[in-house]
Amino acid sequence: MFDNCRLAVAGGQGHFEESVNNRAGHQMTETDYSFVRRHFIDPAPRWRDLRHPLPAVFLDRDGVVNEEVDYLSKVEDLALIPGTAAAIARLNDAGVPVIIITNQSGVARGMLSEDGLRDLHEALIGMLATEDATLQGIYYSPYHPDGLDPYDIDSPCRKPGPAMLHAAAQEFAINLQDSIFIGDKISDLEAARNAGAHGVMVRTGHGAVEANLPGAAQARFVADDLAAAVDRLFADGFIQA
Repeated sequence: MFDNCRLAVAGGQGHFEESVNNRAGHQMTETDYSFVRRHFIDPAPRWRDLRHPLPAVFLDRDGVVNEEVDYLSKVEDLALIPGTAAAIARLNDAGVPVIIITNQSGVARGMLSEDGLRDLHEALIGMLATEDATLQGIYYSPYHPDGLDPYDIDSPCRKPGPAMLHAAAQEFAINLQDSIFIGDKISDLEAARNAGAHGVMVRTGHGAVEANLPGAAQARFVADDLAAAVDRLFADGFIQA
């Protein structure tokens, strides 16, 4: 499915359910999320130990990790928000999976191709790596109902739908109930809730406005930026140093 774990999944937009056996030997229904698009998935087996599922920290991309740019499409316009890389590296050091969950309707709107999006993600990973920060993967939705064919669909992977988070939990050994999704929009909080995770809002990006809206009340807490949010997660004991 992946070429050296670097190419996006090119599956269709639907999903199906299949019956599988859980560890207790009972029949259960599992949804196939291979239709969810993804880049740069970490192949390390340590993230797939189903005997010990881990809580993860999910991050929105624009306005949380990198500076908000309307429909970012050029690598030269990509810039990390100060403190972001250090915050992610701190999560890495604590053994917490860090995964980006992002709507990228610029693809549906014809502003960049999926290859161009991959170039942006490769550059983002390179910027983080210069400060010893790593991601376990990037899950993205290129769809929008008002977009261009073949992206003009109302996909369940587009936030606030939970399919990207479910796909990550399925691909890695992640306990969503103990996981956090940090975003700058109310739709991020809703995606967290729809997946059974906890939502945290930051005041960077769209959060400068949306943190003041009634829907922000569903957040576990609101922080000034990603670095402050990670500080709070450690201080609250959600993450053990």
